[in-house]
Amino acid sequence: MANHVKEDFKPNRLLEVLAPSDAESLHPEPGELLQRSVINLDIIRGLAFRNVIEVNQFSRQEVVELCKLASILEAVDIGPYNPLEDLIVITAFFEASTRTRTSFESAVLRLDGKIISIPDGQITGAKKGESLEDIGEMFNAYGDLVIMRHTETDAPERLMQNLRIPLINAGNGTGEHPTQAMADWYALLKWRPELAVNNPRKTEDLHLGVLGTPGSMRAVKSFVLMSLKFQEHLRKITFVSEMADPFGEVLKQEVEAAGIDYEITNDMNPTLPDMDIIYMNSIVHVGDDYKNMDRMFKLDKNSPLKEDAVILHPLARLAELDTSLDDTSHNLYWSQAHGAVFIRQALLTSVMGRYGRLPENLPIK
Repeated sequence: MANHVKEDFKPNRLLEVLAPSDAESLHPEPGELLQRSVINLDIIRGLAFRNVIEVNQFSRQEVVELCKLASILEAVDIGPYNPLEDLIVITAFFEASTRTRTSFESAVLRLDGKIISIPDGQITGAKKGESLEDIGEMFNAYGDLVIMRHTETDAPERLMQNLRIPLINAGNGTGEHPTQAMADWYALLKWRPELAVNNPRKTEDLHLGVLGTPGSMRAVKSFVLMSLKFQEHLRKITFVSEMADPFGEVLKQEVEAAGIDYEITNDMNPTLPDMDIIYMNSIVHVGDDYKNMDRMFKLDKNSPLKEDAVILHPLARLAELDTSLDDTSHNLYWSQAHGAVFIRQALLTSVMGRYGRLPENLPIK
């Protein structure tokens, strides 16, 4: 580790404002995750200067180590160590975004990086018909890393034709949203740190409920793909969808190859009381607009939820997730949203090879 870093690092003041003191919503402490083992720096090193396009380019252990690093960044005030000092990150959002863009930009700024922000594709040369291939060539001269969201599924592939700096996919059409899946599982690993262990006891098997159509919802798709990396902890997956085939061909093959017991239903009531984790969404991008799918599936404080069941939602939410659940112990979605900043900090630090700027006396081997 770098020897210029001060050792008297301070707790992260953000932890003090994550939740109102009287809220029952879950905000698990990040330190519990690190008690399982120290961070394996060799695995973090292997992420340097890699593009981040889809969930399946990551191993399970890479995800776990990133989550451990995120737990440090959540617990420690990392600002004074300037991990991204002198680096410029381009956030190119050709599709509307609130949480993803601002959480990425917050992550960059808290690491002392600089940002060139494109909040709307309509203000770029793409409005004039400029190709993503040409835009990628220009980005090489302007920054050190690109974070892009785009309405078209093949956009990352096209941008990378000429791009020579790392690219992080922040959502591509109906493709994937890999960093959202990292945020999802960071929340789950803080909630149940034993999920980071490869050899679970039988009592740790969980019933995962997915309320939505992953074949059309990129955040749901990426969450399911990420969940398959932790398949030994899953007893069953129930997909609740309006569609008879909610997967799409590729995802169906992945689910079946995992060998997990799963079912597809359009009636959540019989299985809802048995679900331990419920992941839900309703918004899909179709063409140049958005559609609300699976509107019939709604949860509120009167839903027959298992006592210790948790709910995840990538947000933005509509009527499917009632605000009456916000101040209950089922609410893991606030922790999920807040933790996105820290898992993205961990990813940025790793992809840009700046792990050597972290404090010396952290649990890293």
